[in-house]
Amino acid sequence: MSTITHSPAMKSLRRMFLNPTRKQIVDYCDSIGILMWQRHGIFFAATLLAAVYIDATKAFLLYSAVLLTDLLDIRMARRVSKWTGKDQRTARRIGIQILINTVLSALAITTFVVMIALEQRLGGHFTPLFFLFAAALFCAMNNHQILGALIVRLSIYAVGFVYIALIDVLRFMPPITSYIWLQFFTVAFVMYFILDVSRLYLGMYRANLAHLEKLEAEHEKTKIAYKVKSNFVSTVSHELRTPLTSIKGSLDLIQAGSIGPVPDHLKPVLDLAGRNCERLSDLINDILDVQSLEAGRFVSELKPIVAEDVVEEAVQVNYGFADKHGVYLDFTRPETTTYIKGDQRRLIQVLTNLISNAVKFSEQGDAVTVRCEIVDNKIVVFVEDNGIGIPENSRDKVFGQFHQIDSSDQRDYGGTGLGMNISKQIVELHKGVIDYVSELGVGTTFMVALDIVEKPANQPTTPGPTAWDERAPDKVRIAANG
Repeated sequence: MSTITHSPAMKSLRRMFLNPTRKQIVDYCDSIGILMWQRHGIFFAATLLAAVYIDATKAFLLYSAVLLTDLLDIRMARRVSKWTGKDQRTARRIGIQILINTVLSALAITTFVVMIALEQRLGGHFTPLFFLFAAALFCAMNNHQILGALIVRLSIYAVGFVYIALIDVLRFMPPITSYIWLQFFTVAFVMYFILDVSRLYLGMYRANLAHLEKLEAEHEKTKIAYKVKSNFVSTVSHELRTPLTSIKGSLDLIQAGSIGPVPDHLKPVLDLAGRNCERLSDLINDILDVQSLEAGRFVSELKPIVAEDVVEEAVQVNYGFADKHGVYLDFTRPETTTYIKGDQRRLIQVLTNLISNAVKFSEQGDAVTVRCEIVDNKIVVFVEDNGIGIPENSRDKVFGQFHQIDSSDQRDYGGTGLGMNISKQIVELHKGVIDYVSELGVGTTFMVALDIVEKPANQPTTPGPTAWDERAPDKVRIAANG
């Protein structure tokens, strides 16, 4: 007995009728929901015809039975929508419920059609046979997700077909040359056609399932490979940072003369080594930022902050860099106090990147202007320079990863090619917009637009324009004060 129960054939039958996969169950229920009104439009039209020409009471009673079985399907579909797919016992119970609903629905439809055929006294039975053909074809095209349910429904419909075809054969016992037998053989042909359509749609569905499973398997492999790559890049970056920090610290000590006087012929070499250490450090930091962005842990919780504070701090951060390049920073803090929702540290990072780029691409003695404007319930921060400008059709390069505008002369300005991409992602995480306008040889203006929010309750009033940091270089501070 145990051998029979656990034989491959029995396992296959159990899987076919009682253990459909979650994907098959969900697809089956989705099909029910999408085509519900279409099915009932057909059934109700058939009910009206039967009520007018056959028997109204029987017609509406049987239609009510069909409607009741569909309500059971809707109830089951709601249950499936809450099912995670992990509980196999639930899958088995749902599979049993689908079979029960299928049997009730097919019996109600077949009874409805047979009733019409029995009420007809003239023979032919075109109307009931057409109704049953429509129901069977609808089933073959739309209920192929669960093979067990498809077999049960079509089997009940087949009994109905044979019974209707035999009504006149049994009633009149005609010779084989009679048209009654022609109708019988035609019904047999129709049944074969429906089975062939069912096989075709079932094959297409299974092929799609197999293709989807293959895609999902490839997707999982890609996710694993991506995770390995991310972990590798993150680990290597962290491991590089420690020795690089030591090297840079040692170079700074040597250049500062802390270890002793530096011969003049070594100063250019040490300066070059120091600059390259800074470039490597920037590259490592940018790579770590990209990894954090991709992992979704880059921006902390967004909270109301004062936009003018963010802009002012970003300008102050760039004082030393601007002074080193002989560029003036022109910024006057607005009298307004505007609140935005954001991560202050990351927004300062964005503006710092824009300002440092503007300084880097400006000539000595030029000015970089930073200003704020309120436009349509947004605060827009402008960073303007009079530098070399950006060529047309370079937007993808400006905001892409590891891209610089030009691989020849502009490479002299350095950079990792990640800063603008990181800035764009940060702004988009704040539901803002970053863009630019530029003209070669004239200059570039970058814009960051962020939504204004209401002042939070119990928030202290922010004072007006603050005094500039007295440690800032004089020419930068004077330019900033106008």
